[in-house]
Amino acid sequence: MLNKTGIYFKRRMHSFQYAINCLKEFISGEYHARIHILLMFAAIAFGLLLKINNTEWLMLIVVISMVFISEMINTSIEKICNYIQPEIHPDIKIIKDISAGAVMIASLGALIIGCIIFLPNIINR
Repeated sequence: MLNKTGIYFKRRMHSFQYAINCLKEFISGEYHARIHILLMFAAIAFGLLLKINNTEWLMLIVVISMVFISEMINTSIEKICNYIQPEIHPDIKIIKDISAGAVMIASLGALIIGCIIFLPNIINR
């Protein structure tokens, strides 16, 4: 029989498994997630190739995370909206558009920060 600590640890491990399953579902089921994965690997490859510094790595990790988090929230909002209101509805369209706009802002921010990090390293080589 498990003690309280063992039960707590087992529950936490289940939570991690749910999160991992979510990531698998997100990546396999969402086209934009696969684009973000591709761009993430490209950014990491550029970072390794150009030997960016620790601060630049931190910024890169933050913006990559920001884009993925916003895309996952956008996907969740879209799925909830489709479940609640399967038919086209003008208010649902606004909700989805705002959510998609948040992803666009996160992506543009990541692009700008990527340019700030990579362009000087490319130009100064």
